[in-house]
Amino acid sequence: MASRREFLRKSSAVIAAGAIAGHKPPHVHAAGTDEIRFCIVGCGGRGTGAAAQIFNTKGNTRLVAVADAFEKNAKSAVKRLKRHAGDKVAVEADQVHWGLDAYQKAIDSDCDLVVIATPPGFKPQQFEYAVEKGKHVFMEKPVATDAPGVRRVLQSVEESKQKNLMVALGLQRRHEPRYIETIKRIHDGAIGDVVLQRVYWNGGGIWYRNRQPGQSEMEFQVNNWYHFNWVCGDQICEQHIHNLDVANWVKGDYPVECNGMGGGEQRMGGDRSKSQIFDHTFCEFTYPDGSKLFSQGRHLAGAWSHVGEAVHGTKGTANPAGSIDGVWQYQGPFPNGHQQEQHDMIAALMSGDIYNEGEYGAKSTFTSILGREACYSGQILKWDELLENGRELAPGIDQYTFETVAPAQPDKNGLYFVPTPGNYKPLVEKPV
Repeated sequence: MASRREFLRKSSAVIAAGAIAGHKPPHVHAAGTDEIRFCIVGCGGRGTGAAAQIFNTKGNTRLVAVADAFEKNAKSAVKRLKRHAGDKVAVEADQVHWGLDAYQKAIDSDCDLVVIATPPGFKPQQFEYAVEKGKHVFMEKPVATDAPGVRRVLQSVEESKQKNLMVALGLQRRHEPRYIETIKRIHDGAIGDVVLQRVYWNGGGIWYRNRQPGQSEMEFQVNNWYHFNWVCGDQICEQHIHNLDVANWVKGDYPVECNGMGGGEQRMGGDRSKSQIFDHTFCEFTYPDGSKLFSQGRHLAGAWSHVGEAVHGTKGTANPAGSIDGVWQYQGPFPNGHQQEQHDMIAALMSGDIYNEGEYGAKSTFTSILGREACYSGQILKWDELLENGRELAPGIDQYTFETVAPAQPDKNGLYFVPTPGNYKPLVEKPV
């Protein structure tokens, strides 16, 4: 039997040959006959969850390294996953890494696949490093928090394509049969031309982690990452991206402009010593053909909760999650999307049928950023202009340590900056 390295190297070579020949490459090995070694970068719920789901696939998989910003998280992840998967967890003590540069050490391990599940502000440099080292990648959404980060990811995506690397994204609806079948019907004309979409992520709230004695400001913000824009991107990026990505998938395109509104009066009871993100946003996106997308994102206890999408066409209305109003209802299987995306990725790696989801992951991330910046500023923002000139939220992030001055600093009253529509400037001013 060929070695694992030879197997994965030949898989990439076959993909390249198949692409040149213009046909789908044959299977290189029968599924499950070779080992895929992987590492986790980011040992929170999604990192360890993705690892457990990788173990649940039919692939011959083994975890060989972990990395997290915090020592406790890295060590506890190994223990939890060992209980779940036994000998499939083969992480030696010297492959348990922590710190803001720990990702490099894990990626440098003898792994083939890197699971990146860190807060999105850190993902561009981590993805870039993994691609540079020639590793396949599964990366959770979103992939960045600002325009410079998205540009960096898109550049690395192009490099990953040249190297025939797998890039799988945690936008799991793209792997769910109910969405796949419904959106195929929409594309086939079941509701006519799509003229309007509505998408929602309205929920009750999100966790908060109190400041601990002895924490530096940077440690506090990294540990409490959801509440700081430079590392989270706000709720519209972190959660609502799922629904915005569905809308982009339906259109087969991306918005050209957006206007929006929002605020954060009830986030943490209005206490801006704890959080700087909004608690509600509303956006009107415009696609190149003039069709519209209305977007609601909200964290507000006691308010209407709804997560989903609706598509309106010239001949009818569809719910992309499985129905066309009055005409058709999906009747097939309902696999867990998070698990299905891992089944698909590992099966593709084992067969050598490499795919790359990086571009739409980056562009749906930027759709979220476009919406956020429109809400923060109260301006109509153009996609191209913001992508080229959008603000950088974390300058020098590659060199950050826990002693670095954090990008968000409290004022003399302990309050963090919150964007004010009408005053916030989303674009970098060009020198005259």
